[in-house]
Amino acid sequence: MDLPSPAPNAGPDFPDAPPPFRVIRPDRHSVPLVFASPHSGAHYAQPFLQSARLDPVALRRSEDSFVDELFAAAPAHGAPLLAATFPRVFCDANREPWELDPGMFEGPLPSWVNSASPRVGAGLGTIARVVASGEPVYRRKLPFSEAEDRVRRYWQPYHAALAGLIAETRARFGCCLLLDCHSMPAHPAHGTPQADFVLGDAHGTACAPRATRLVEETLSGMGYRVRRNDPYAGGYVTRHYGIPRDGVHALQIEIARSLYMDEARVERAPGMVPLMRDLGRLMTTLAAADWSFLR
Repeated sequence: MDLPSPAPNAGPDFPDAPPPFRVIRPDRHSVPLVFASPHSGAHYAQPFLQSARLDPVALRRSEDSFVDELFAAAPAHGAPLLAATFPRVFCDANREPWELDPGMFEGPLPSWVNSASPRVGAGLGTIARVVASGEPVYRRKLPFSEAEDRVRRYWQPYHAALAGLIAETRARFGCCLLLDCHSMPAHPAHGTPQADFVLGDAHGTACAPRATRLVEETLSGMGYRVRRNDPYAGGYVTRHYGIPRDGVHALQIEIARSLYMDEARVERAPGMVPLMRDLGRLMTTLAAADWSFLR
């Protein structure tokens, strides 16, 4: 069943905004798995579009477009699927809540804001200064109150839902494996062939190696090129929630966009259908696994 967020999201600035996330639950939660897609949200409110100096397609290239659709079969395999509805370029749920670039805002930021992280330096904090191509997002500087509003209305409800699903799963099964699902752009300048999948477990600290290996071997067995932790070892979600000693494991899955979409147009490509079929096979394997070793 598709459940709306219990938290209010619409307001005077965003009257048409949907709830900040969707939770699609299985008829029976039968496996200790949670699937999440923090970057596939595609609702761009008009006030945000008007404040941006880029066109909608340029803004959408920062999305992990259609990733929620790629994993839409998770509930049929007994696991809930959480998907953000808000865009990554608007508020990034895979960052700390207060990773902010002082140069983006009017006046000084509070002292407790993390303005020194490498992600902020790259312009990709909780509120992004630039899109993936490096172009600035905004026409003007923002008031800090706008960042506060986005964190309160979007980031916090998403993470409350994620934490709730993890706690619910751990209580039911004694453990939880979070699959944090993303996509990665093509990097034609790289000399080596790009991987089809990159699995990030924070170099073995966020997820049991046996779980990472099962995902890796299943995808490799289908003919995909799979790497671990290079160049994506896992973001905030993986590192924050993945605490194996507490029975909670987190694995970030990055999928090459070239497998399933036209990156320039931000459109589904013919490869999406076979990829969804293969991801269904992966979820079948995961649903059938004995996860008692995660406890």
